[in-house]
Amino acid sequence: MNFQFTEEHLMIRDTARKFAEEELAASAAERDEKEEFPGEAVKKLGELGFMGMMVPAAYGGAELDTVSYVLAMEEIAKVDASAAVIMSVNNSLVCDGINEWGTEDQKQRFLVSLAGGTLLGAFALSEPEAGSDASNQRTTAARDGDTYVLNGTKNFITNGLHANVVLVFAATDRSKGPHGVSAFLVEKETPGFSVAKKERKLGIRSSDTVSLAFEDARVPAANRLGEEGQGFRIAMKTLDGGRIGIAAQALGIAQASLEASVLYSKQRKAFEHPIAEFQAIQFKLADMATEIEAARLLTLSAAAKKDAGQRYTEAAAMAKLAASKTAVKSSLDAVQIYGGYGYLKDFPVERYLRDSKITEIYEGTSEVQRLVIARALLRA
Repeated sequence: MNFQFTEEHLMIRDTARKFAEEELAASAAERDEKEEFPGEAVKKLGELGFMGMMVPAAYGGAELDTVSYVLAMEEIAKVDASAAVIMSVNNSLVCDGINEWGTEDQKQRFLVSLAGGTLLGAFALSEPEAGSDASNQRTTAARDGDTYVLNGTKNFITNGLHANVVLVFAATDRSKGPHGVSAFLVEKETPGFSVAKKERKLGIRSSDTVSLAFEDARVPAANRLGEEGQGFRIAMKTLDGGRIGIAAQALGIAQASLEASVLYSKQRKAFEHPIAEFQAIQFKLADMATEIEAARLLTLSAAAKKDAGQRYTEAAAMAKLAASKTAVKSSLDAVQIYGGYGYLKDFPVERYLRDSKITEIYEGTSEVQRLVIARALLRA
């Protein structure tokens, strides 16, 4: 594969980098501390086209490729992983889902505004008893005339507090297992739909993560995404693309850890020498750089396959598995290089470490990614 970036790719990367440095960097640590959602920054991301990057221009999107999305996501995550996951969910899980499966009416009502950043989306698949076992949906949707009545609970929902529309998965026929799951676009003002709890988290604290409750929430049948029983397929296919976004987020965290480590190792002295002169530090930096580049190439490969219309489920799983592992290891090594200072909130590497861990958990744990990869190998 040719990973020579076009001028457009480089322009998008540089625009994302400039935005991150000018709009996110100064407030990232404070927002993390206060668990403060970056509302104004999200609106500006929308204005720049970063909230609907792969959406066709006809529906208000930037109509860019997945490689562009990876480059932009990495730059945003390098400065603020919380802003990056807000952007990732809206792009990969909500906009992509509607663009792929939505009716023309749904695209006009939801996709145009989601892509432009005037609406924010969330993706509600996880439940208290349906995490890695995503087909075990206890939330139900019963048809009643031209509406569906939803009842149940969703948890760990990114953007759930601020989202205007939520892509919700619910069982329309539990006897059919995964073939009895359907998808619905639920609007914030829907009676019976509420935010039940905001979670307090180790990392990505500037993004909101909540539980959602549905108590006889009536959703128009016109808001069903796809046909009845297609919900699980929609969720799994959408998550394939989402994993590319999370891999890019992990890359950003890892790259930030490396850059902070290089800078600090040149400044910090021990035994009258910069610690960068010590082989132990040099080996850590070399390993970090090599692992990050390997994960980046896996992520770009998955993105290129998606853009080419090829099957990319296995490639996306590999990218997420490698990039998330690299993010955790790189941020942990960065804290070690900083020594005692790395454990303090005065320096950014402790935030990188806290932010990195979730990349091994959400949108499919590392264990799930290994299952996806192994099953693909065993089918061959």
